[in-house]
Amino acid sequence: MNLNIRKYNLNLKMKLRKAIYEDLPSIYNLVVELAIFEKEPDAVKATLQDYQEHHKNGLIDIIVAEDEGAIIGMALYYDTFSTWRGKMLYLEDFVVNHAYRGKGVGSLIYDQFIEEAKRRKCTMVKWQVLDWNDGAVRFYEQKGATIEKGWWNVKVIF
Repeated sequence: MNLNIRKYNLNLKMKLRKAIYEDLPSIYNLVVELAIFEKEPDAVKATLQDYQEHHKNGLIDIIVAEDEGAIIGMALYYDTFSTWRGKMLYLEDFVVNHAYRGKGVGSLIYDQFIEEAKRRKCTMVKWQVLDWNDGAVRFYEQKGATIEKGWWNVKVIF
């Protein structure tokens, strides 16, 4: 990945890269960590095998941040389509291990995700943020994101 880590002034031996199959257990653990943070510890129903299958068949892509061999953050996303805007990426999960938060790791991952969307010629990226997650809301607003508060989530769970 084409990235200038120096501009972020991190004191880490960190690199960003696309996830490989062997990273999936660490990615899965980050998703569980995120669910706990979001006060939904029992909500993760997808299994590691689901991640493995869908990564292998190309349904999901993942950017990981790695520090000294350990996965410390990730952005999991996939291609989708907006009937109003055209091709887009949907950011399903974006998480940095709690010990690395506030150190610029999230900015690196986020910026790389945005670059990936541009590389794929997307017209938009989209995701959700919890209304009570003030830190995430501030982060996204500082990055220039628009937070639409008039739309409600709708889903059917099988």
